[in-house]
Amino acid sequence: MLNALTIDVEDYYHVSAFESVIRREDWDRYESRIARNTHRILDLLYEHKTKATFFVLGWVAERQPKLVQAIHEGGHEVASHGYAHQRIDTQTPGQFREETRRSKQILEDTIGDTIIGYRAASYSITAATLWALDILREEGFLYDSSIFPIRHDRYGIPGSQRFCYVLNGQGGSGLVECPPSTVRVAGVNIPIAGGGYFRLFPYWVTRWGIRRLNEEEHQPAVVYVHPWEIDPEQPRLRANPISRFRHYVNLKGVEERLTRLLQDFRFAPVRQVLKNRRLMDLDHLFSVQEER
Repeated sequence: MLNALTIDVEDYYHVSAFESVIRREDWDRYESRIARNTHRILDLLYEHKTKATFFVLGWVAERQPKLVQAIHEGGHEVASHGYAHQRIDTQTPGQFREETRRSKQILEDTIGDTIIGYRAASYSITAATLWALDILREEGFLYDSSIFPIRHDRYGIPGSQRFCYVLNGQGGSGLVECPPSTVRVAGVNIPIAGGGYFRLFPYWVTRWGIRRLNEEEHQPAVVYVHPWEIDPEQPRLRANPISRFRHYVNLKGVEERLTRLLQDFRFAPVRQVLKNRRLMDLDHLFSVQEER
């Protein structure tokens, strides 16, 4: 079964864990490691003949257009991660629309292709920000991957659907939602598909979870990783102990784990998985690079 592999293209100083100690206007003062780390992921994907979806910040695309073009030219899907990694709950609807439109336009101008996918910073489409789904649909997005069906102190809608589905009769009607993957254990959704969970749990937990999704529930996994997660030598930044733990735990093992994941499972971009699941007719949008 084809699973969806997604890469959130943001640098180490962009993450929400550090937003209280790093101002956005100071981002350009920090050492950028995004190009090197993303190219390393591109190399791994090339070695394993795998394509993925890269959710790219507009801020990154403005400063690293050649990197975004390399992603696109490698046959991967480029999607939006917003402009400046600003959580939706910190914005008004007007601000969110402006930021979302700005990022989409930058990415489309950079690669010369249509951007149809979106993922919010820190999965910040929650019960309080469902209004963002209508804006995404109005701005031309066809799918979202922001609603995490778990309980978390910063994000998540625990009761939302666990697998990709079409939003009908609600905010963003017609938009396809592709939640990061969970397994259900004792009535609780357990995240098993990436980020800090990929680093914190032993690799066998991730492998078991994806196999369970594929073989027992007959559903594709939606997996995510960040370029900074394969960079254990990144600068250490000050933050509260919980944020530091979440960001730095087990960075040394991520590249090896990602390599094992690429060996153990088959992956594709989100839009390819949605097309295969007949959740979306994308034939008219598929670009030549996906045939390479």
